[in-house]
Amino acid sequence: MENITADYLSRGATWLLITTLLHFVMNGAGIYETSVIIPKWTSSPPGSLQMFREPYGINLKLFWMVLHSVHEAAFILAIIFCWKLILIRNVLLILFTVHFLTRVWTLMYFAPNVIEFQQIANSANPVTGLLDRAVMWRRLNYVRTGVSILISLGLIPLCISILSLKLK
Repeated sequence: MENITADYLSRGATWLLITTLLHFVMNGAGIYETSVIIPKWTSSPPGSLQMFREPYGINLKLFWMVLHSVHEAAFILAIIFCWKLILIRNVLLILFTVHFLTRVWTLMYFAPNVIEFQQIANSANPVTGLLDRAVMWRRLNYVRTGVSILISLGLIPLCISILSLKLK
């Protein structure tokens, strides 16, 4: 660990802790949404989709866009500020790759489908196979939420590791 100053460790620890806390906040919101909101709207569409009905329906798009943007900026800063800490950097890169792939999956599958469900709630046009699609969306979301929780769990040992380096 040549050329690693206390200031360097402090900046790395700060951004790693911020990233970890933001990931836990995302997981908390995701677990709440997965356990409370999603079972409601996927239970019996199209009727259960009324919770999306405008102008007062639930729309979490802005919330998730802002939270993910802030988290991903912090994650990248954590990687940058931990770059000289090879083990921490490598694990962060693996976790970020898994996170990134999960985000791609979200943007390619989950987001377009939930937008379509919201549009169906605000339309009078009948749609076939809606219950099967909603149930599949809910089941795949359990997998996505599990992956996110695993990423959070992977961040914890990194925080412990960098804090232990700071104490030496």
